[in-house]
Amino acid sequence: MIPLSLGAIAQLTGAQLTGPAPGQDADPATLVTGPVIIDSRDAAPGALFAALPGTRVDGHEFAPQAVAAGAAAVLATRPCGVPALIVPDVTVALGRLARGLVDALPRLQIAGITGSAGKTTTKDLAAQLIEALGPTVAPRASWNNEIGHPLTVLRATAETRYLVLELSARGPGHIAHLCQIAPPRFGVVLCVGHAHEGEFGGIEGVALAKGELPAALPGSADGGVALLNADDPLVMAMAARTAARVVTFGRGPADVRAGDVRLDDRGRPGFRLDTPSGSGQVQLRLYGEHNVHNALAAAALAGELGMPAAEITQRLSEAEARSRWRMEVTERPDGVIVLNDAYNANPEAVRAALDTLTVLARGRRSFAVLGPMSELGGQSRARHEEIGGYAAQTGLTGLIVVGEEAGPILTGAKAEPSWDGELIHAADASAALDALGHRLAPGDAVLVKASRSAGLERVALALAGAAQ
Repeated sequence: MIPLSLGAIAQLTGAQLTGPAPGQDADPATLVTGPVIIDSRDAAPGALFAALPGTRVDGHEFAPQAVAAGAAAVLATRPCGVPALIVPDVTVALGRLARGLVDALPRLQIAGITGSAGKTTTKDLAAQLIEALGPTVAPRASWNNEIGHPLTVLRATAETRYLVLELSARGPGHIAHLCQIAPPRFGVVLCVGHAHEGEFGGIEGVALAKGELPAALPGSADGGVALLNADDPLVMAMAARTAARVVTFGRGPADVRAGDVRLDDRGRPGFRLDTPSGSGQVQLRLYGEHNVHNALAAAALAGELGMPAAEITQRLSEAEARSRWRMEVTERPDGVIVLNDAYNANPEAVRAALDTLTVLARGRRSFAVLGPMSELGGQSRARHEEIGGYAAQTGLTGLIVVGEEAGPILTGAKAEPSWDGELIHAADASAALDALGHRLAPGDAVLVKASRSAGLERVALALAGAAQ
């Protein structure tokens, strides 16, 4: 964050300054040098602590601890007995503060990435490419909502040249709002799928929401570039919603294209990358054929920022997974392979994970632990049944379905007449671990996949740590 006085922050956010005691005002000249934090344990000299209300704790209760640890002040909705900036809504104020920082850094090149699946992986790949061009800030893990987004933006300093941002939506207007906080010049749309379709009233509503990113871009005359997945018709339809120049990526005809896609014996894709500036061979270190599109999106963005094709291919081949629990592969000493993809789930992502398991498990017995896919609305039962059928078609040795909400996966799997694998319904993560405990043998492969709320990462972590 660039240094700002409390007075300047008050102007940007509309806050009222208060001091440690009633009737006292905080010194408007006090300097905040950053970082902006939401966990008092991260407090450091010069920090600004944003006191957010939580489901279990209220950040206001930790304001004195943050200031005692060096924080210059607290952004809060009520006096806390410490120097504070009082606002009606801390989240809104964070957005206003982030926009003020963006306006003070006109040299920033801002790229936004959205899509129903692959946002975090693409963000991580793009950041690893773009960091070679200059100082770059990208979100930690999946900081992509109305809180994580401004907190990421507020990490930018006067030296930062690139902001690579991940934009999520749980309703109409969310992405448009994030684009107002940090107006992107480059916008990447990966795909339109069934994730969160319950909140949007169907996949067409999902497409409208994701299209808010290209719609927010500046026109081509002002340098706006929309990077769209040519293999997804719903994404390509967004070209009509943007005044920006359109660049396409995909495995079919596209400006940035993957040819001769192949998988190694661990399910890691390699391909020939064709770009307007040249071609080259890429061998990804990431698992799963679906990551080809994520890599193409990162390559297209880096190319638009001036990176030559030869460097793109080299850096893509060197890039590693940065965010936990996304296609994270561990091979135990007893030969069991654990594929931990437990961070989140939607129908498209579950299919991709099952496909990757199929490749990893060649010549092995395979098990999948699948939990619920959240926020699918009225289509939830049908989508879970479809996944059950798809899982059975992959020839699993065993399918462990966790939780009541995921129950329709059982129905879908039972309806697949060609499958003779074992089907287990586990009440929770502990029961799933128990079920696997006496079934896994050395050399087996197991996938763990569910929406974040299911907490199945505990299963994957326990499995990966076993036999160590």
